Amino acid sequence: MPTDTNSTAPTRIAFVCVQNAGRSQMAYAFGQREVEARGLEDEIELLTGGTDPADHVHDEVVSAMADVGVDLADRTPREITFEETKRSDYVVTMGCSASGVCPAGWAGENRDWDLDDPDGESPADVAAIRDEIEQRVGALFDEIEAARARPD
Repeated sequence: MPTDTNSTAPTRIAFVCVQNAGRSQMAYAFGQREVEARGLEDEIELLTGGTDPADHVHDEVVSAMADVGVDLADRTPREITFEETKRSDYVVTMGCSASGVCPAGWAGENRDWDLDDPDGESPADVAAIRDEIEQRVGALFDEIEAARARPD
């Protein structure tokens, strides 16, 4: 794990996509839920953004997330900066390479989840992408918690 496990600094996770209008918004929302459910408010810091943000979160994503009780209707895609990714311990991209996102010399870990883009997809397909993101976010949090709990 990139962060010193004895450090009091929070582990920073950035969920990044090109438009920040679908997959990364879902991952961020599930990440927020995990932080709250696990009581990790002082241990995990989340951010999300895109390299070329859209004007709004995709309607089919808002609908799919509403189906599981998560409201994304008021979310606005935002641009992520190199500085934000440089300060992150994990940069998780959603099916787009992190090569244009992660700065040279960055000491963090990047993961590309290689997920299909939900934009324009059927409700069933968007729900499947949503469910996979939910599972992956939970597994990432399990991994981070286990790493933070391990003694050096």
